[in-house]
Amino acid sequence: MELLILGLLLFLGVHIFTTLRPARSAVIGRLGEGPYKGLYSLASAVGLLFIIWGFSRYRSTGYIQVWNPPFALLHPIALVLLWFAFVALVATYAPPSRIKSLLRHPMLVAVKVWALSHLLVNGDLGSMLLFGSLLAWAVYDRIAVKRRGDAGAPKVEGFGRNDLIVLALGTVAYLAVMWLHESLIGVAAV
Repeated sequence: MELLILGLLLFLGVHIFTTLRPARSAVIGRLGEGPYKGLYSLASAVGLLFIIWGFSRYRSTGYIQVWNPPFALLHPIALVLLWFAFVALVATYAPPSRIKSLLRHPMLVAVKVWALSHLLVNGDLGSMLLFGSLLAWAVYDRIAVKRRGDAGAPKVEGFGRNDLIVLALGTVAYLAVMWLHESLIGVAAV
């Protein structure tokens, strides 16, 4: 569990640091933008590896069950939320679309919805720590973005071709992850 916590502190700490604009600017001023981005990427990658390794070790040593989610009630909701998270994730990297415009910051929406969907169906301490931390960070980051005045994705009127592409690719990615979840994560998605 310690490795998971260390990974979360490193990964989320680096991401939270970027919201502290005066401190971030001072570091960029001292190091330069390239080295700053390199250190940011390296710290994020190490944090992510610690999260994956720590969560894997936690799961292999046995869950610490805190509550038992009502499977029949919450699982269908979680699956729909997870599909939406994949659509939002694809919208992040897609050309301008109405979906992207409505979500404004689709990556943050994807993380929030993905984390919430996992919190609904996992009642163990490690899952609550992992997904709860990521959900809290995404909420915090959205507030920070709004305070900075970042308007997010450009406004697009009407549902168009790019929206269909986002929905199609999001659905394909969702189905692929559902199919591969057990071999990738070690737990069946359904």
